[in-house]
Amino acid sequence: MQQNGAADTPNGAGDTPVLRRFGPEGRAGPQPRVMVVFSAASESEESVDAGPDLGGAAAGLEEQEPRRAATGSPLRSLGKTLHSFSPAQEFPEVIPLNVGGTYFTTRLSTLRRYEDTMLAAMFSGRHHIPRDAEGRYFIDRDGAYFGDILNFLRGGELPQRDRVRAVHREAQYYAIGPLLESLEDTQPLTGEKVRQAFLDLLPYYKDNLERIVEIAKLRAMQRKARFAKLKVCVYKEEMPITPYERPLFNSLRFERSESEAKLFEHHCEVDVSFGPWEAVADVYDLLHCIVSDLAERGITADQQCIGVCDKHLINHYYCKRPIYEFKITWW
Repeated sequence: MQQNGAADTPNGAGDTPVLRRFGPEGRAGPQPRVMVVFSAASESEESVDAGPDLGGAAAGLEEQEPRRAATGSPLRSLGKTLHSFSPAQEFPEVIPLNVGGTYFTTRLSTLRRYEDTMLAAMFSGRHHIPRDAEGRYFIDRDGAYFGDILNFLRGGELPQRDRVRAVHREAQYYAIGPLLESLEDTQPLTGEKVRQAFLDLLPYYKDNLERIVEIAKLRAMQRKARFAKLKVCVYKEEMPITPYERPLFNSLRFERSESEAKLFEHHCEVDVSFGPWEAVADVYDLLHCIVSDLAERGITADQQCIGVCDKHLINHYYCKRPIYEFKITWW
């Protein structure tokens, strides 16, 4: 009797077991069988029965192993896919953006203009970018100056002077090197670099600026007043120079011996002192730096010279360092 074209050969010693396919009735013989059910990926399920020689059945299973590895369990295959393969995110040619609540639209190539930037990395496909309810790509940053960033990426346009500092900060955040270089070669950032070179001669400058703010705040709170006054000494030369010594003063700093220098050691009775320094910039330049830096922090400061320190040092030498009164207004 034949089923599905397979010959029914009796089992005997030395006979080779034959794998056969069950018919619709699924009739089972008296001999033991091994049933293997393959993946449910196909609609028809296949079963194999083997004779008492399990070694032959095992060989048949080994032949089927490549197929089992290829098909496998759907859930197991899905798990492997999720863990081993993460497809790159694809973007349209026109990108809608939501930058801190401000909407922009630009080309994908514009955002990828310079490779070593944050925007190019964000839209490279390697990173996930969240979207808002309307499908715009969301960037959690103030969008007030993002238009200036896009204008530079589109055609190299630089912002107006009053927006340069703010756009420079945004360019630092997005790591746009070409924009940073262009902005630093324009005003007011060029002037800021020159000014900073001068202030680097006074390593205590920032600490003294903080001291002015703290003293003024403390005095205003103690007096319950809207302003506070303090005395600031600003001097360029380290030691006083008499008219008789000025012809010998052929450098930016007058040198005396160590023993003579000790005779002139003196601290003026003021709240904060700035000086000395070696540069062409004079006292008024430093005063301008102090007032402008306080204004940058939203603090109104007025200053005027109220005299000089008249401390007697030695012989006919007096201190003569200028004393300035700073008025800090809080509201």
